[in-house]
Amino acid sequence: MKKYKYYLVYKPYGVLSQFSDNQGHPTLKSLFPFPEDVYPVGRLDMDSEGLLLITNDKKFNSLLLNPRYRHEREYYVRVEGIPDEEALDKLRKGVVIKGMKTLPSKIRLIDSPELPERIPPIRKRLNIPTS
Repeated sequence: MKKYKYYLVYKPYGVLSQFSDNQGHPTLKSLFPFPEDVYPVGRLDMDSEGLLLITNDKKFNSLLLNPRYRHEREYYVRVEGIPDEEALDKLRKGVVIKGMKTLPSKIRLIDSPELPERIPPIRKRLNIPTS
């Protein structure tokens, strides 16, 4: 019987959500000596940071990633400016990206949570608020 392995990892800014890269970018391999049979469930862009699940459980991976299961995901996103209700409604209804329409989103503005400073810090503009 196969022994399943599960890792919850904080992927920092600047690290690729994969184990190899031929361009010299830091990868998940630089964070921890993971076994060779595990893979990330999903991905975060190199300039994103957050929680990432890594496992060798292919069935679990499929349950979380296969679109037919419509597994809900939650993100905290910081953007320049303050979107109005019209902009938020577009996201709630789904938007077209690269010719494909996204599923509707549950989106709302929240108070900024207390997070540690990111290295490098997020650019702040004096005349443009973030939300």
